[in-house]
Amino acid sequence: MSYGYETLKKKLKEKGFKLTPQRKSIIDVIIANQGKHLSAEEIYDLVKNSCPNIGLATIYRTMQIFDEVGVVYKNNFDDGRSRYELYQDEDHQHHHLICIKCGKVVEVEEDLLEQLEVEVENKYKFSIMNHNLKFFGYCHQCRD
Repeated sequence: MSYGYETLKKKLKEKGFKLTPQRKSIIDVIIANQGKHLSAEEIYDLVKNSCPNIGLATIYRTMQIFDEVGVVYKNNFDDGRSRYELYQDEDHQHHHLICIKCGKVVEVEEDLLEQLEVEVENKYKFSIMNHNLKFFGYCHQCRD
């Protein structure tokens, strides 16, 4: 994780929020499942184990708050649900490979677009701050 609970509490406090026990349980689940791109419903199913009285609406509100304060990225993989991953201190987000059959999401850590960004900036006189790239296709298990 890019930061610990103290930094998380600070980020929340700066926006007027507290690190409640429910929010701590939610972030614990996200950390434990890092790289899995969980939906709010999947987070809910996992958080219920440690926090049985939590409601799905609390998960949705918390994920919105975490996205707003920069704790998580909210991803749209065109499967009808938002999926979340921990914010990483990177110049750019990593890219994703998304299987259109099974829904598996694979992270591509390399930033292969640096040269393209330079060309686009020069040609269009545009200052690029970030980009997001998704590849849709079939994973090796679904391709066979």
